[in-house]
Amino acid sequence: MSTPNFRYATEADLPEIVRIYNSTVASRLVTADLEPVSVESRRAWFAAHTPDRHPLWVIEADGQILGWVSLSAFYGRPAYDATSEISVYLDEAARGRGLGRTAVEYATAACPALGIKTLLGFIFSHNEPSLKLFEKLGYERWAHLPNVAELDGVERSLDILGLRLSE
Repeated sequence: MSTPNFRYATEADLPEIVRIYNSTVASRLVTADLEPVSVESRRAWFAAHTPDRHPLWVIEADGQILGWVSLSAFYGRPAYDATSEISVYLDEAARGRGLGRTAVEYATAACPALGIKTLLGFIFSHNEPSLKLFEKLGYERWAHLPNVAELDGVERSLDILGLRLSE
């Protein structure tokens, strides 16, 4: 794999973004969606991501989209404008190769220019690989929400990891 390139997602990328997202649904490790989502159902989500405030980047190498990383509004109220939720989704073939770390670092580096001072990651408590990744990058567990999700009859907890970028 050549060096990954990050670029702002375009609407033409949405089917591939959705395909990658949907590839994680069955694992019950990454997303709380229980069924695959449609491109149509993700259009409003896509429109909420703008390069100047809440970017959505695709990660490319060798002409292929390997994943995506986004910064999303947190809680939808003006007092939280300097806080964003970070999400990273990788194609199955790109997992376990350090690309998740590269994606989180890339998005984090963009935050000061966007006025973002705090990043939050919402990660299932049983998703050890993601928890370890975020903790290696300086995130701390700021909240533990016990048994707030039910996946195939199994209650699952959610951890909120935070990183303060500016004091």
